[in-house]
Amino acid sequence: MKKILLLLLYIPATFIAQSNTEVFVFDLLKEGNGYQLIQKKNISNNPGYDNQPFFYDNDKIIFASTRNGQTDILLYNLKDNTKRFISNSPKGGEYSPQKIPNSKNISAVRLDNNDLQRFYSYNIKTGKDKELIKDFKIAYPAWYNKDTLIAVTIVNDALELFIFNLKNKINSAVAKNVGRSVHKIPNSNLVSFISKETTDNWLVKSLNPKTKEIKTITPVGKSEDITWLPNGTLLIANGKEILKFNPKKDSLPKLFFSFIDENSMNISRIAVNSDGTKIALVAEESP
Repeated sequence: MKKILLLLLYIPATFIAQSNTEVFVFDLLKEGNGYQLIQKKNISNNPGYDNQPFFYDNDKIIFASTRNGQTDILLYNLKDNTKRFISNSPKGGEYSPQKIPNSKNISAVRLDNNDLQRFYSYNIKTGKDKELIKDFKIAYPAWYNKDTLIAVTIVNDALELFIFNLKNKINSAVAKNVGRSVHKIPNSNLVSFISKETTDNWLVKSLNPKTKEIKTITPVGKSEDITWLPNGTLLIANGKEILKFNPKKDSLPKLFFSFIDENSMNISRIAVNSDGTKIALVAEESP
């Protein structure tokens, strides 16, 4: 529990809400102009913190899962419902796992018991780790390509957005007061992030990592967990609802799907696989 609190010290309300969470996966079924979420499956089904899902490929998903009082990287195969842990760090725990581009291996944030927070890679077969970035407290990363990482980073107990060039070992800060969601925007050379410059109405913004140009996409109120469908539609977790926003034709977000009749679906993290057939949601455990 101490590990989770330290990682999320800048958003304590979120920590309280997500200390006992589950990862659910649904099939995404397109119906006319809308979608249905069907075949609900709890793939964590585990006491404690299960969070931060990321699709390793269309049929496999990785996430941070609690075992023996710590968090490790769990790989779940949706085809045969098998699972195995990738990491086993007795002196720390892993968060924000993602597949490294052009590699079978996984990256993750590791928070050690001595409060050291660093960014590592993990061999998919052996779990052997390697530190990737020194001297920075990476919190929420997103790979742009195999050499470039866009990451929300803790600086003086605040969150800033950085571009890290791992090949040339060059980094640059590009935005302050940001949220935890960073994603590549499909069919573009852009990355999206959450700007909290205005306290009442947060914004989804785009970043061009090559030019460092930043543009506003849409306001999202107090929502900060988002993802993108392969067709370029933004999905926004909003309590028991998922909102959508198409930057090419929408002026404001509108309803995508509602879990109004399900007590358990107070949604936080959200992820979609690359062909848009499955969606993973993190929600508080049912009372």
